[in-house]
Amino acid sequence: EMKSHTAHFGRLLDTSGELLDEVVLTLFRGPHSFTGEDVIEIACHGSMWIQQQVVNTLIDAGCRSATGGEFTQRAFGNGKLDLSQAEAIADVIASSSRASHRVAMNQMRGAFSRRLSSLRAQLLQFVSLIELELDFSEEEVNFADRGKLIDLATGIKSVIYSLADSYSAGNAIKNGLPVAIVGQTNAGKSTLLNALLGDDRALVSDIKGTTRDVIEDTITLGGTLFRFIDTAGIRESGDVIENMGIERSFKKLDEAQLVLWVVDPSEGADEIATFSQQILPRCEGKKLLVVVNKIDTTDQATQTEVARVIEQQISGNVEAQTIYVSARDGQNMEALNQAIIKMAALPSVADDEAVIVTNARHYEALVRAGEAITRSIDG
Repeated sequence: EMKSHTAHFGRLLDTSGELLDEVVLTLFRGPHSFTGEDVIEIACHGSMWIQQQVVNTLIDAGCRSATGGEFTQRAFGNGKLDLSQAEAIADVIASSSRASHRVAMNQMRGAFSRRLSSLRAQLLQFVSLIELELDFSEEEVNFADRGKLIDLATGIKSVIYSLADSYSAGNAIKNGLPVAIVGQTNAGKSTLLNALLGDDRALVSDIKGTTRDVIEDTITLGGTLFRFIDTAGIRESGDVIENMGIERSFKKLDEAQLVLWVVDPSEGADEIATFSQQILPRCEGKKLLVVVNKIDTTDQATQTEVARVIEQQISGNVEAQTIYVSARDGQNMEALNQAIIKMAALPSVADDEAVIVTNARHYEALVRAGEAITRSIDG
């Protein structure tokens, strides 16, 4: 009998006896396989025709095509994976950046499961002590110090909410950090988007109001996926269609975690100060990168004055930074990329045991658990 985890060279024939290919079969016997069952992997040559004929031959011999996710489902059913690890496999397959891939790999390897197992052990200890107190309540026997119980519950609560709080960053890592590019008409927002992407994604012209709808695209910077959103220029307009685009601009600004406010210094400090009253209140609690554009066509004194006026308008609740670029000719664009990465300030995923929640179901379960432990602490 062939041993598990062995490879075997041979010839694969179709049902009529005709040679299809020379292949290598790798045998994995359960329970020492991905699914926990006996599994054979067939390595053939890369021709699509050969691959299709191999599949057809196996089906003719009584096999069937696996349904989507069936191997993972079998692994879960046979106890080879828990649910969070099974869900992480889909995240690994769908990962679109180094950060999202590492987070998914950590979860698939069981980092999240181990953290939950530790919490579960602490909760069981907490519950067992409470049950002992209730069972012997009339005998005046103290099995646990109430202060230590509260300390234990408080520690559990802290870990639960720490995991739940990581969901915002985890969602950004998984789906891309939303970055809204906003500003007045003709400030160079679409040109900036094209420069960031390295592609002519947005239509550019000198006509005000060219961008009337939201344009989105993604790019990976520093191993993290960013979702850039070019919005319609904000101004007073009598055009119904343009006003609809401006409304969408404000909506995307509200949804973004990082805002790139593109400023054209030639508009003048007074007009920009007035315009800031529309932008800055919506940036409360967000990170703001003021991008002073068109430095190739304006003098440094004008640029500095505009930046000074804007900084005076920014409240303490907005984390802001200013950078000077020319999106048209690429001046300082690498510095802008680095500023965007720094402003995003996403948690490091280099640690193999780092746990960052990326799954909405996990987040909701953690919130409910946190609320329950809070109720127990409050009595």
